Formats: sequence, C-alpha cells, structure tokens
Amino acid sequence: MRVLGLDFGSERIGVALSDDLGMIAQPLEFVPNHPPDGVWKRLNEILRDTPYETIVVGMPRNMDGSYGPAAEKVRQFIEQLEQEVGVPVRTWDERLSSAQANRVLLQANVSRKKRKSHVDKMAAAIILQGYLDSTQL
Repeated sequence: MRVLGLDFGSERIGVALSDDLGMIAQPLEFVPNHPPDGVWKRLNEILRDTPYETIVVGMPRNMDGSYGPAAEKVRQFIEQLEQEVGVPVRTWDERLSSAQANRVLLQANVSRKKRKSHVDKMAAAIILQGYLDSTQL
C-alpha cells in the first residue's frame, strides 16, 4: 500500500512517497507553487506516474490546535485535489514539520543553500511518516 504525502506551502509543495509496504516515507521532490497552471501540470504528472492508494496532506494548525488562514488554503487545495484523484485524501497535523525537517537537514550537514530546496520534500516525508506510523499501531 503506497501512500503519497504532500506538504502544501505558499511557495512550494513538498512531495513524499511511502515504500510498497506503507511503512517508510521517502522525500520525492518539491513543486513550485506558482503559477497555478504549472503547479497542477506537475502535480498531475506525479499523480499519473506514481503508484499510490491514498494521499496524505499536511494540515496546518496553530499551537493551540485551532485552524488559521493557512488551513483554509489547504482545504481549498484538497478540494481541487479530490477532483483530480479517485483515492482517499487524508489530512495530518503538520505542526512543526518544517522545523523538524530543518533540524534533520542541519544534522546531516546540508548547506543552507541546499536546505532551502530540500526542506519542503523532507517536511512532506515527516508528515507522511507520522501518518504511516499511526496506521501501524
């Protein structure tokens, strides 16, 4: 059971994919979030060319658990995504996923310049891994 993970951001959308057993998340790539036509063109290529059974999208929440303006943008993205795919789309709490991704990249001695291009797909992998871990319980 492969699962595709997405970290929707205002600048980039991080993409991650699980292994065939649905146990380990791996960063795949990021898609620039502008222009809208280019975003959906690339996302549709990924959706078409990548085998998956479920999609997990990171849902931004405030530290108190409430939803803010960023969550509304993600909800709109999910509505459009659901029109493109015929599989379940789940959400997963993404609080601090980018901070955790930055820490992982820092520990791996990834340069600041390279971190910028890796942090979104790493955050997507962290979100996806959290979801995968929750399904293994």
